[in-house]
Amino acid sequence: MSKEKYEVKVRPEKIAVVDEMKEKLSSEGVVLISYNKLDVASAMKLRRTFLKHGVQYSVIKNTLTRIAAEDLGIEGFHDLLKGPSGLATCKDDAVAPAAAIKEFLKETKSEAIQIKAGVLDGKLIDPKAVQALADLPSKEQLLGMVAATLLAPITGLARALNGNIQNLAYALEAVRKQKESA
Repeated sequence: MSKEKYEVKVRPEKIAVVDEMKEKLSSEGVVLISYNKLDVASAMKLRRTFLKHGVQYSVIKNTLTRIAAEDLGIEGFHDLLKGPSGLATCKDDAVAPAAAIKEFLKETKSEAIQIKAGVLDGKLIDPKAVQALADLPSKEQLLGMVAATLLAPITGLARALNGNIQNLAYALEAVRKQKESA
């Protein structure tokens, strides 16, 4: 048996779907999930949770997604594309898809969806790494923390200077009152 890589022929009408998959797999945050026995009510709740977090969710065609992943050089992705699969992506926040799935699982305690893997910086990450990613603060929260950290020394300096000026004002007021009473 030959170990050569065989070439997959893609029909012209499917090329657009493969290109769309490449774009989705190139997003900041990508999580591949398996959705076995997911009822309609849970599926709607899952989609609402994704929408709240700014995450796009789509049920994917395994073969076309496999071709897109191979074209992008994502190793090991093809082994995970078995059974019903969905792809949760976010263009500008790597944490959002994982956080949305974590929130859904926490609210519903459903076992209907399973995290298969994620993609971070073009590399495949395992479900444990996706869970760890979900525990991180979102991009907006991190930016807020950085801003607060940067403003803290300036705020402290302003308060210290304001305190010195207030003490000077109190001292001058005391001297004025002392001179008036004398």
